[in-house]
Amino acid sequence: MVPPVEVSPLIKFTRYSALLVGVLYGKKRYDYLKPIAEEERRIESEEKKKREELERIAKELAEASEESILK
Repeated sequence: MVPPVEVSPLIKFTRYSALLVGVLYGKKRYDYLKPIAEEERRIESEEKKKREELERIAKELAEASEESILK
């Protein structure tokens, strides 16, 4: 087998610097997007509760109209 080639210190430094910059960017972006996603989930849960309440009311009205004495 051929022995491994020695990698230039400049290339090593550049690679690890890019890795570090990528990690820092990812953390910054995550911290920026996290509150936005939480707000969207909160709004969605409120809309779901309202939608379920309207469906429940519609179901009760439909059942009440079916159980009429005047059939």
